Amino acid sequence: MLSRLVFVSASALKSSGPLGAGLVQASRSLHTSSQSLAPVPPLPEKGGKVRHGIIPEELFQLLYPKTGVTGPYMLGTGLLVYLLSKEIYVINHETLVVASIGAIAVYGIKKFGPSVAAFADKLNEEKVAKAQEVKDLAMSSLTQAIEDEKKEQWRVEGRSVLFDAKRNNVAMLLETNYRERIHMVTNEVKRRLDYQIALQHLHRRMEQEHMVSWVEKNVVGSITPQQEKESIAKCITDLKALAKATQAKAAV
Repeated sequence: MLSRLVFVSASALKSSGPLGAGLVQASRSLHTSSQSLAPVPPLPEKGGKVRHGIIPEELFQLLYPKTGVTGPYMLGTGLLVYLLSKEIYVINHETLVVASIGAIAVYGIKKFGPSVAAFADKLNEEKVAKAQEVKDLAMSSLTQAIEDEKKEQWRVEGRSVLFDAKRNNVAMLLETNYRERIHMVTNEVKRRLDYQIALQHLHRRMEQEHMVSWVEKNVVGSITPQQEKESIAKCITDLKALAKATQAKAAV
């Protein structure tokens, strides 16, 4: 129980500020474990072993190599005898009060210590569970943030491909517009050339028709009635000769 109290007091001193941190660091120097400058080793979750409720086990281990197993007890007994013999500590009514209070404290610790320790452990477990829940929530949110960041990086990596595709699409649109305009210009030029050719053909046909009508008119105008009769007679004679030749060929 006292070890738990020492552990709780050390934790309180650690969170109390620079003075508490200094006291905790000074208390650590009493242990035989190796120390390092940075980072500071974490505090143990449970206190060290003690004997008789208050005496640290490290003190016994420190005196064993030089004094043996009975050394710590002889040191304590000798120190008590020295204090009493030199009257540094005088036994009076306050000693009885301290002994009574100590007995009551030992009885209370033995009687109620396990239940108080269990209650303290339960509170500690609840705090650890809440801290673990907060940690898990933070870890999940950070993991999701990492996944989102990776996805965004993947999208950024594909941005160059997307931009290339967009550039190709724009280039194809420009090429299509260019070819459409060339085709439109070609059709317009061809239509105008066809118009000019049709106009030339019309002029030529009109000239030919005019020339034919003029020649025909002049020829008709130049024929006299006598020539017309002679021509008709000549035609009749030619038709009769042609009919006889045809009948002769049919008879043969």
